[in-house]
Amino acid sequence: MKQFAELFEVLDRTNKTNDKIEIIREYFSKANDDDKIWVLYLFSGGKIKKKFNTSRLKEWAIEYANIPKWLFDESYNSVGDLAETISLILPDKEIHTEKTLSEWIEYIEDINKVKEENRKEKIIEAWKSLNQNEKFVFNKLLTGGFRIGVSQKTVINALSELENIETNIISHRLMGNWHPERITYRDLLNSENIRDEISKPYPFFLAHPIEDKPEELGNPEDWQAEWKWDGIRGQLIHRQGELFLWSRGEELVTEKFPEFERIKNFLPDGIVLDGEIMCYENESPLPFNLLQTRIGRKNVTQKILKDAPVVFMIYDVLEMDGVDIRFKTLKERRELITNYELRITNGMFLKISKTIDFQSWDELRLIREKSRENLTEGLMLKRKDSAYQVGRKKGDWWKWKIDPLTIDAVLIYAQKGHGRRADLYTDYTFAVWDNGELVSFAKAYSGLTDKEIKEVEDFVKRNTLEKFGPVRTVKPELVFEIACEGISESRRHKSGIALRFPRISRWRKDKKIEEADSLESLKKLLK
Repeated sequence: MKQFAELFEVLDRTNKTNDKIEIIREYFSKANDDDKIWVLYLFSGGKIKKKFNTSRLKEWAIEYANIPKWLFDESYNSVGDLAETISLILPDKEIHTEKTLSEWIEYIEDINKVKEENRKEKIIEAWKSLNQNEKFVFNKLLTGGFRIGVSQKTVINALSELENIETNIISHRLMGNWHPERITYRDLLNSENIRDEISKPYPFFLAHPIEDKPEELGNPEDWQAEWKWDGIRGQLIHRQGELFLWSRGEELVTEKFPEFERIKNFLPDGIVLDGEIMCYENESPLPFNLLQTRIGRKNVTQKILKDAPVVFMIYDVLEMDGVDIRFKTLKERRELITNYELRITNGMFLKISKTIDFQSWDELRLIREKSRENLTEGLMLKRKDSAYQVGRKKGDWWKWKIDPLTIDAVLIYAQKGHGRRADLYTDYTFAVWDNGELVSFAKAYSGLTDKEIKEVEDFVKRNTLEKFGPVRTVKPELVFEIACEGISESRRHKSGIALRFPRISRWRKDKKIEEADSLESLKKLLK
């Protein structure tokens, strides 16, 4: 447990992916296999079922710490997390124990099995046996609120380095409804089968951003243009009767899009397609925020399938009849897709990304200005004689994105961040005007320099109007320019809108709050 608590703490202190990979690799090189399988399960989104009321946990903590309820409530309001608050107010460790993580999880499972009147004694006994960091992790596991800022891809990369197994194979082996009580760490990682190889994707070819001078690319006739669709880049693989879907982040996401299983009836065997997973209906793309409702979900309900219908928008073909054809020119590969078009598009979840006809760069520039009307991020420019390469290579593929939308907004709420910024107010909520009142419409966490963050921090402390748990209502005085990739309708937000990738682009110290934008002006930008 000590090892795991230290892992949890160290990971929370860094936001650098390479550091996290090394930290996780180091942990897995030392931990026992029983602990490793549980860590893998937790980091993959698995949960320990919570079977008791957390309000009782709060009561027992107050009693054991021998403090008044008001003091606990004040501490909770400041910290903002029940598990962490309890770990901070409880007495120091009293009993020495060498229980491992897996043993403590078994202990928690036993607590869930005993009667309510016996749980208090078991939990206080655990608190007495753990230091502060260990209490925090124990409480997180106990309340079912275990979260950590580590993607499954990061964990997979760490294990790949340690176990010398390719990342795509590990990704495949982590799929499915496995549980630490039914499989060991070694059996999970070494469960070789033929699907490891047939599911293997190709490395993605990535484009470089281009500024507003496509003329520098030369003759327009040498280039293919198409829309840059707003979704999740992916590879769709159909080999030996099996279908696999990979995201660009090297995540196997087949189970998250079960409707694609029917594509097997229309795709030839031995084919790999490069494209975009996106929400699409009535021959038109839908806002990206709909796709977000499906990301991260383990169970995809019929309602989600109906509310957020998806297609795979095909850009390229990398393998045909089981043969790698990435060496062929883009023009040749596109011809192969065209030859299969009728067969492919008969599958209702497949579309081919059409190329854009243009004669000059000026003409294409005008077409690009219609990107938002088409719910796209801009254009892709690809040299017609280019092979499908590996990684981000300059010269053959370019992305020509439109400029972000910008909104002048007022800071109204602030909350402390996480990790290395856990002691600073870096989580901001912004508002715009609506009939004379400021209405919140977006949150943003990035875009300010360290110096500006310190200035905002001082402002928040001096100008707090109200406290709601960890959130501070601040005097509406500071105006910031918020950039985003798009605005769409949203029933989940009070303002009725949602922003795509909001971030702070600059601090408008030259503006008064009366000059901030209105909700009405934002709704005119809805796409």
